[in-house]
Amino acid sequence: MVYRIPAVNLVGRGCLAQLKDEIGTLGCKKALVVSDKFLTENGVVEKVTKVLDQVGIEHTLYNDVKQNPSVANVEGGLEVLKKENCDFIVSIGGGSPQDCGKAISVLATNGGKITDYEGVNKSQKKCLPIVAIATTAGTSAEVTINYVITDEETHIKMIMVDRNTLASITVNDPELMLSKPAGLTAATGMDALTHAMEAVVANGAIDVTDATALYAIKQIFEYLPRAVENGQDIEAREQMCYACFLNGIAFSNAGLGNVHAMAHQLGGLYDLPHGVCNAMLLPIVEEENAKQAPAKFRVMAETIGMDVEGKTDEECMDFVIGKIKELSERVGIPKTLSELGVENPDVETLAENSMKDACAGANPVFFDKELLIKLFKKIA
Repeated sequence: MVYRIPAVNLVGRGCLAQLKDEIGTLGCKKALVVSDKFLTENGVVEKVTKVLDQVGIEHTLYNDVKQNPSVANVEGGLEVLKKENCDFIVSIGGGSPQDCGKAISVLATNGGKITDYEGVNKSQKKCLPIVAIATTAGTSAEVTINYVITDEETHIKMIMVDRNTLASITVNDPELMLSKPAGLTAATGMDALTHAMEAVVANGAIDVTDATALYAIKQIFEYLPRAVENGQDIEAREQMCYACFLNGIAFSNAGLGNVHAMAHQLGGLYDLPHGVCNAMLLPIVEEENAKQAPAKFRVMAETIGMDVEGKTDEECMDFVIGKIKELSERVGIPKTLSELGVENPDVETLAENSMKDACAGANPVFFDKELLIKLFKKIA
């Protein structure tokens, strides 16, 4: 198996300062800084650009990225990159700026439209160098070969899995995450748990991806509640950084599954927060997956504190599903789409599009349209 991770990864409190010692190795002169308005206004972007200033790297800012980055966001960023003659990307944020940065970067070297790259390994050339700086411990988008862009015309989230979009340098500094509100911390943390659990049961899982994903699961259950309850808890923030880095390299190599396949449709059709959708879907999808991969649920149950000696597969599965629900409730995740303002969801369209999603292929068991409709109705 080919196991891909970024070449340089800075992880831990204060590690942003180390970027000035690494960024020069790229040989680049001017950065397109890709972020959003919130991170610009609260000063996080400035903390990064100060490091660029220290090493004499010019930069220009593109901060129009939406919650679910769109084709228009990508095209707008590419226009700025070309106009300003930028030769690399510095993406700052959670999954949205990271995904948008990858899309801009791959178009800069390959040309065409971003809709041309939906699917697996559609690009021919390596993207521009990317320095990916995470500000949420959740998406792991900074370390993966995956990115997601919403097509505004079809309302579908396009899934791209492309080895040419792997970042050159990643930064996971918990000091950049201290200002994150509790709701965002909870949503991104549950996104991280979904990544790790899906990586464990995915068709592409191997021993090394299991090892990193299982460790991440353990840390998330222990430290996510602390990070939500006290955003200034630097130890909890740091441990969540480690967990997200590890589960990112796990699922980037093992794959995901139907939780993400279904969540992508909710985000594309209704512009809902990705982590919240994952959290609502995780227990009901994993109940189905447990029937196909009971051994994986036994090891997950043991990882999060169950004495599995003498326990049945069903008892192990029930323990894991119960713990997911318990954690979601503790950190304040909604249980239904109606709580998010979506009444009478179009379950037919959601189910049909879920079956086409690139993540569905890694799920350990095939979900037909009838089952998908049933599951969507469970969270309506």
